[in-house]
Amino acid sequence: MSRNGPRRLLLVVLTALGLVCAGLSAGAGQALAATAFPNVVVPAPVSETADGTTFTLPASATITSDDANTGGYLAGVLRASTGDALPLTVGAGSPGTIALSLTGAPASVGTEGYQLTIGTGGVLIKAQQPAGLFHGVQTLLQLLPAAVMSPIVQPGPWSAPGGTILDYPRFGYRGAMLDIARHFFTPAQVEHYIDELALYKINYLHLHLSDDQGWRIAINSWPNLATYGGSTEVGGGAGGYWTQADYSAVVAYAASRYMTVVPEIDMPGHTNAALASYASLNCNGVAPALYTGTNVGFSSLCVSLPLTYTFVDQVLGEIAALTPGPYLHIGGDEASSTSASDYATFIGKAEQIVAAHGKSVMGWHDITNAGTPPAGAQAQFWDTTTSAPNLATAAANGTKVVMSPANHAYLDMKYTRKTKLGQTWAGLVDVNTAYGWDPGNYLTGVTGSEVAGVEGPLWTETIVTSADIDYMAFPRLPALAELGWSPWSTHAQTAFDQRLGAQGPRWKAMGVNYYHSTQITWPAGS
Repeated sequence: MSRNGPRRLLLVVLTALGLVCAGLSAGAGQALAATAFPNVVVPAPVSETADGTTFTLPASATITSDDANTGGYLAGVLRASTGDALPLTVGAGSPGTIALSLTGAPASVGTEGYQLTIGTGGVLIKAQQPAGLFHGVQTLLQLLPAAVMSPIVQPGPWSAPGGTILDYPRFGYRGAMLDIARHFFTPAQVEHYIDELALYKINYLHLHLSDDQGWRIAINSWPNLATYGGSTEVGGGAGGYWTQADYSAVVAYAASRYMTVVPEIDMPGHTNAALASYASLNCNGVAPALYTGTNVGFSSLCVSLPLTYTFVDQVLGEIAALTPGPYLHIGGDEASSTSASDYATFIGKAEQIVAAHGKSVMGWHDITNAGTPPAGAQAQFWDTTTSAPNLATAAANGTKVVMSPANHAYLDMKYTRKTKLGQTWAGLVDVNTAYGWDPGNYLTGVTGSEVAGVEGPLWTETIVTSADIDYMAFPRLPALAELGWSPWSTHAQTAFDQRLGAQGPRWKAMGVNYYHSTQITWPAGS
């Protein structure tokens, strides 16, 4: 053997060992990849531990649930798409193929969280409250094939990856607002939107019920508000209004999706529909004409008139009696026709009236210009700045803040200059802009526990149909939902974009008219 022979032999051995090690490493990586949950769930869960197994729903599967409402919801979704019988037993002694249990969940899940365990033999969702079971069901449905959301029977198999997910929300308030005043939407249309919101663990529905262009809920003590004030909308359409029974039905429907309704009667501005309905509410005793334009800031209740507060008391009293949720939203924004002193006087009296009806006041952050609201209040930030000194002062004194900065969270902003619907006054808001901010660390002086959560408002100056709602809310609403639910440690644009793309086939199966943002890679079937 030459003097270089041993070296060559050693090199061969080391190379072989390197290849083996590389193979082992690659194999380990493949095994790791095989045991990771797919990156498809929105909002991102707190923690995921995959085990490499697969669950496939058999045609003979059964469902058991400790909560009849959530069990019925899941059974309804699965029966429609799979065509299987999937019998549901409520409060069963032994678990079904899919079991929803209100016992045994870790304390960390709180009132809305859940623990989801998927194995080859079945699925178990544990929670402390029914809302947690419902949120766990949404995660399970996202792990199943997208066609599971179809309203008509589709071919299987219906498989989901195995493992355990532990999940609970970052913020207690995760909302969406729909303006039914600028353009009227029926209770059925709003219930359809509720179903879509529920898919992403939204738990508050804020309804903007009155504005200059229309009054949308019947008030028995002031009947002309609805019959006359509700008779038009932006552009001069027929408008419309809800009866109190309609409103109660929507509140109950939202509750079935574990969503709390926050009704808004905007005041003292944005009140032309009310002023047009009753001449006696005007300082000069003359009713203005109904309004169908889109300008803001020109109307105001008469602050010095005693009847104004009788009106506010009776309107809010009737709505409070119909609303089981804790909040009455009094608006308070864009009151440029009201002097600063009159504004402070009015807001102070309105806040007292809300409290007298056993509710906590909520308003746009402008209400903090009148001083710190009463205990339990929430102020909703809507501006495009990152500083609101009066709001920060109120927050330091106990007022909770719901974050809705218009340049990130307003769902009526255009995606691009070419978007046919929407507005541009707060800028263009595509998906990455909607996702790329931290509600818990956005406003100067408003951080941590001072932030109640996040909300995506959808104003309807240009929104006329349910398809329009879909187009403007999706895919941005899920981005906001993730900001509200997921821990900030999971925040990552690239990973989110992948998970959001995975929603495309689900939305197609459901018939959602969503915007195909060019910032997202939409997979086949979208």
